[in-house]
Amino acid sequence: MLYWLMKFVLVGPLLRLLYRPTVVGLEHVPPKGPAIIAVNHNTFFDSVFVPLVVRQKITYLAKDEYFYTPGIKGWFMALVFRALGQVPIDRSGGNASEAALATGTKVLGEGNLLGIYPEGTRSPDGKLYRGHTGVARMALMTGVPVIPVGIKGLRELQPAGKLVPRLGRMTIEFGPRLDFSRYEGMGGDRFVLRSVTDEIMYEIMELSGQEYCDMYAGKARRQLADRVAADSG
Repeated sequence: MLYWLMKFVLVGPLLRLLYRPTVVGLEHVPPKGPAIIAVNHNTFFDSVFVPLVVRQKITYLAKDEYFYTPGIKGWFMALVFRALGQVPIDRSGGNASEAALATGTKVLGEGNLLGIYPEGTRSPDGKLYRGHTGVARMALMTGVPVIPVGIKGLRELQPAGKLVPRLGRMTIEFGPRLDFSRYEGMGGDRFVLRSVTDEIMYEIMELSGQEYCDMYAGKARRQLADRVAADSG
C-alpha cells in the first residue's frame, strides 16, 4: 500500500511535474506478467524514476544493510526502501548469492516485474561496467524475458555526493524484450551465462550511450578509492 501511495499520491506526481522524464519504448514492458527490468546504475534515484514511469510495480533486490541499520535513521531508511518496492538480500557472496537468486525467482514466479542492476553497484565514473551473471541465471531459470533499460542524464542531475538531483531533463529508454529460450536447460554453463549477460549489457550500452568498461564496477570503485587515498597521502 505504501508503494502505491508514494507513487500515485505522495511523491510520484510531484516528481513527474518537476522532472518530466522523457520515456521511450514503454510499450516493451508487458502490461502484466513477469519480466526482468535490467537497468544501468549511476545514482540512487535510478530506483525512483524507473518505477515512476512504469505502471506495474517493480520489485528490486537491495542490500540488507539498508533495512537493518539501527536507530531512527535505520528505521527511516527501511521505510523508504520498502516504499520503493525493494526487498532485502544478503550480498556477501557464497550461499547468500544463492539466496538472492531464490528471492528473485520467487518474485518472478509470482508474476511480478523484477528490477536488476547487472553491474551490481553504482558506476563510480559514469561508464557502463561488466555485468554479473546473476541476471542471466534468473532469466534462464524462469524463462522470462529481459527488458534492457538505459537512463541518460540523471547522473548529471545527481553527481556523486549530491543527495537530491537538481532540476533538469532525463531520458529513460526501454529496449525490446530479449528472449533467451534458445538456451533452455543450459543455465549451468558458465559460457552461456556470460554470453547472455554480455548481450544484455550490450543492449543497455546502446540505450544509455555509455562507454563500456570490461571490468566489474566494484573493482573500479576500489581502484578509484585507492588512487584518492594515495593522492591525499
